[in-house]
Amino acid sequence: MRFSPGFLVPRSLRARLILLILGSVLLTQAATLVTVSYFRHKFMEDVAIGYIVTTIRTLRAAVSQVPAEERADFVRAASQNQWRLWSRVLPAEAKLQRFNGRRPPPKAAPKPPPPPPADMQIHGPPAPPPPEVRDEEHGDERASAREGERARDRDREEHSRRYQPEPDDIRRDLRVLVQQLNERLNDGTRVALSRGPTPEIFISLAPNPASEDAPRLREWLVIPLDRLDPPVATPFIAAWLGGLGLLLLLAVGFSWHITRPITRLADAADRLAAGQPQRVEPSGPHETRVLGERFNAMLDALSESDSVRRTLLSGLPHDLKGPLSRMWLRIELADDSKLKEGLRADLQDMQHMVDQFIGFVRGTDPAAYRYASMLLSDWLTERVGAWQGAGTDISLRAGDDVATLVVQADAVALGRLLDNLIGNALNHGAPPVQVSLRHEGRHAVLDVADHGSGIVPERRQEALRPFSRLDDARTRTGSVGLGLALAEAIARAHGGSLELLEAESGGLCVRVKLPLSETS
Repeated sequence: MRFSPGFLVPRSLRARLILLILGSVLLTQAATLVTVSYFRHKFMEDVAIGYIVTTIRTLRAAVSQVPAEERADFVRAASQNQWRLWSRVLPAEAKLQRFNGRRPPPKAAPKPPPPPPADMQIHGPPAPPPPEVRDEEHGDERASAREGERARDRDREEHSRRYQPEPDDIRRDLRVLVQQLNERLNDGTRVALSRGPTPEIFISLAPNPASEDAPRLREWLVIPLDRLDPPVATPFIAAWLGGLGLLLLLAVGFSWHITRPITRLADAADRLAAGQPQRVEPSGPHETRVLGERFNAMLDALSESDSVRRTLLSGLPHDLKGPLSRMWLRIELADDSKLKEGLRADLQDMQHMVDQFIGFVRGTDPAAYRYASMLLSDWLTERVGAWQGAGTDISLRAGDDVATLVVQADAVALGRLLDNLIGNALNHGAPPVQVSLRHEGRHAVLDVADHGSGIVPERRQEALRPFSRLDDARTRTGSVGLGLALAEAIARAHGGSLELLEAESGGLCVRVKLPLSETS
């Protein structure tokens, strides 16, 4: 199974342009932030920490020249109340730090004295152990020794606790600061870091690299680290979000400017396919303007071609009417009855073809339509009644909700549509013919079904083309294949549609949908 990222990409060109612009800006901002952060970090290491180390050394040298009772005030005044002096043992939350989190190596245990040379060893029985002394004076000395040992154990434990490795919960910027201070204050200065809501750095004022009693040093310079955290810049964040929103609006406007002409062209192409051509106004970039101009040129060419076709279709039948009338007159003057009967049938077919051409030309010319509000159920009842009065096997079925259906239509053109469908059902299908009317959403649905053999689905679209004859079984003398094409043209001219389906009886069902009037 191959992975296709197509589902992650929007389908519309407008959404893709917005995504492209927004993604490019966000990527550029991310790269800018990374670059600024890198150079800011380098500045912190190379310049800011250098200033801090220089300030600490200068202040420490100055403090050494100030009396002990005035040092605290001197530190506050020199640092503008930002730093302070701690003249006590380190608090419990302060941990001594070492570069890379390593504590100083433990003091090496004294080596035992070497054994005496072999020639100086005394051979003989081992000396007896010294007698146990139980007087009170020696007992007090041993108790003092044990107490001292316990005190040293406590100091070692405290020393180990304070020199514990740097834990992972220290922020990276604080860890870098501590490491840099340890590297640059490499003269035995003790550096401790306190935890809590406001972290602080404790720096010893008296460097003593040989001292192992660092936690007990009495003077520490305390530097709060809250200034390392930049304040929440609400105006900056608001401005950034506002700029991002403005950029998004600009991206939407830009994409709309690019895609709007294309959308108009797509709508115009849909109207052209529906038989309602409409020119577009060239707009947008140069490419879309040229595309709009080419589309209008195509409409002009189609209009000219259609005009020529209409002229030919309308002129030819009128030119044939004169010869046909003379032929009818000569047939009536002929004496041979059999010849007269045959000529009469041929002339009827020719007259039927001429009428089809004239009807097709009139029906496909929307400029000739005269639209008016029409109560569809009453009109349909009248038209079907006329066919029934002529002895046609036809029935009408209408629902209870169609009595008030009103459409804007040309009564003559709509009558030509219904007559063509009924005539097509009788000539190419089989009676009885069933006409039905129902209400579906904002459309009136008109069905005309016969009981013939129908049309296979793969050839139904072909049957709607002008001058199309499917086969000999559905071809009759005098038919030029314009009935269904004319009906579809009339339906489209009314804003509706025509569709070929299979009837319940197995024959052909022609479904016409007409939009209802606003007053319906």
